[in-house]
Amino acid sequence: MEFSVLAHVDVILGFAILILTIFYKFEVPPVLGFLVTGMLIGPHGLGILDSGQNMELNAELGIVFLLFTIGVDLSLKELWKMKKAVMAGGILQILFTTTLTLIVCSWIGFSPATSVFIGFLISLSSTAIVLKVLQDRNEVYTPHGKTSLAILIFQDLAIVPLILITPMLAGSSVSFEGALPNIFFKGSLIILVFILSAKFLFPWIFYHVGKTGSKQLFFVSVVFICLSAAIFTSSIGLSLALGAFLAGIVISGSQYSHQAMSNILPLKDMFMSFFFVSVGMLLDISYLLDNLPLLILATVILIVIKLIAGVGVTFLLGSPLRTTILTGLALSQVGEFSFVLSRLGLEYSLLTEETYQAFLAVSIITMGVTPFVINASYRPADFIVRKVSSTAFGMKLVQGIYSEPLDYEEKTEPQMKDHLILVGFGFSGKTVSKAAKAAGIPYTIIEMNPEIVQQEKSNGEKIQYGDATFGAVLEHAGVKSARVLITGMSDAAATRKIVKAAKELNPNICIIAKVHDLQEMKRLNALGADEIIPEEYETSVEIFVRLLEKYLVPREDIEKMVNDVRAHGYRRLRKLTVDTGIDSGFSIKDGLPGIDIQILKVGRGSDFDGKTLADLEFRKEHGVTVLSVRRRSNFFSTPAGDFLLQANDACILLGKPEDLYNVRKFFESVRA
Repeated sequence: MEFSVLAHVDVILGFAILILTIFYKFEVPPVLGFLVTGMLIGPHGLGILDSGQNMELNAELGIVFLLFTIGVDLSLKELWKMKKAVMAGGILQILFTTTLTLIVCSWIGFSPATSVFIGFLISLSSTAIVLKVLQDRNEVYTPHGKTSLAILIFQDLAIVPLILITPMLAGSSVSFEGALPNIFFKGSLIILVFILSAKFLFPWIFYHVGKTGSKQLFFVSVVFICLSAAIFTSSIGLSLALGAFLAGIVISGSQYSHQAMSNILPLKDMFMSFFFVSVGMLLDISYLLDNLPLLILATVILIVIKLIAGVGVTFLLGSPLRTTILTGLALSQVGEFSFVLSRLGLEYSLLTEETYQAFLAVSIITMGVTPFVINASYRPADFIVRKVSSTAFGMKLVQGIYSEPLDYEEKTEPQMKDHLILVGFGFSGKTVSKAAKAAGIPYTIIEMNPEIVQQEKSNGEKIQYGDATFGAVLEHAGVKSARVLITGMSDAAATRKIVKAAKELNPNICIIAKVHDLQEMKRLNALGADEIIPEEYETSVEIFVRLLEKYLVPREDIEKMVNDVRAHGYRRLRKLTVDTGIDSGFSIKDGLPGIDIQILKVGRGSDFDGKTLADLEFRKEHGVTVLSVRRRSNFFSTPAGDFLLQANDACILLGKPEDLYNVRKFFESVRA
């Protein structure tokens, strides 16, 4: 059936809307929806469209814009921070996967060149699908999430050299001796052109376009630069995608990168959808159905190969066993860039038509099962960790090969008691540690990243390496004598394990846990967490504060409202998890309406410095009661009238909110 370009696009979008709407209800990634759309409307499906010239053009534009956005979004500074995981992990993952694939394919009967090329195809994983699943689970910044992201970044970058290697691997008509000088010349030319463009051309274009203030003109300029760079590399015999990627890299280091990214994203999303649809149209559904058992077997073998390679690489990076298993399973599918490379392999006869069809079918199956594999990976990972941790050598594997046995680690101070344990030393952990240090609260830190542990130890922090989900690690940090444990981890499953283990070892310890969403509060509350801070809730509170400030509401009124919101809001949330027929205990704020508790510090030189409680007559003069006093790490409960207050003493006071507010000024400074 003949279609105009407009009708072609309209048919694709119509079917994509229908299929993606169905897939959305089952939480299936959009990438798979576009692949299924192509299979359905393509020549091997309903035959509504064929993979003609229009589809080829749209697919090529999709790859060009995808590589351009990857280049623009690539922060060289952030990449350098992750250099070990990105470079070492990425290189080893591709080498391991290619080697294992070479062994299997050679045994089957493929030629060495084809076996290596299939290894290249299989080594790439799907950035789009893996990140989508991890984002839905709020696990992008967990240990396995960050490791997976680092390896995926390298794979996205590796597509450029793999595209360049493919013709050489196929033994193209150009001699190898002649190819090397040719590649060197082209490479030098590309570097020279893009350096000059970065220095003079691109800034000049964006400066003069920016002066106009026209968003439309800026958008046209970004598209022009992207396509011009792609055409330039294509004109000298290299790929369109390489030029687009290098143009993105150049723009990423400029002040125009964010605006360029926001302009190009809609185009990238549109044309990438056409690319995946075009791939789906190439799959022969009858071939898939006729060879389904064999293709399922090939899929299982592929997942096992990628799992072994991913686990091995992550293990060599020093990650704990649980992280290695979760990372290996997360990267066990074939990626979208493999489709780009596979079409090049078909062009250079590295793949036969039948092998190409088999690859497409297996790849689509792996992408389809990825969300289910990732979501189901946590139980087997935890089971393996439990089984292995029963021996000393197994514990070494669980902790990571670069970890030291607990016996050889620097011991927690024997006299440390009533201290704070911080699990994780990210932004939240560093903020809390600074506050604890300023307040004179003793604390120790548990962190799973060996590089952070080494760096912070050199800075004098009391930090130890370990996985806090294990009781032995918590015991080593003195959990049985600790007063408070704070965990700010992004991994919800690990947080639950930490709360459970800590409460089993010390039922009286107060646990403060950060969660990403309100749904997780119910689980942690059931496990015994005392204070649960949902990020969603705290974000809304902060917005609420900024709003009141803009309307010039007095600060003391804002604080009163925020305290009320937090107290009543959190209590309502917790009541969702408590049986209304069970007395959950007495609460001062619930049982004594209008009464509050506040902690105030005695300022140096204030009216209260150097006076006894009897002299100050808190109840008579100020209407408040001193419940206890903390002096450095010592607590004085219900102090007597002859107790002498000193500067920096923290007094815990009970009283009406207005009385507590009025007495504050006597604590803070010398009164005139």
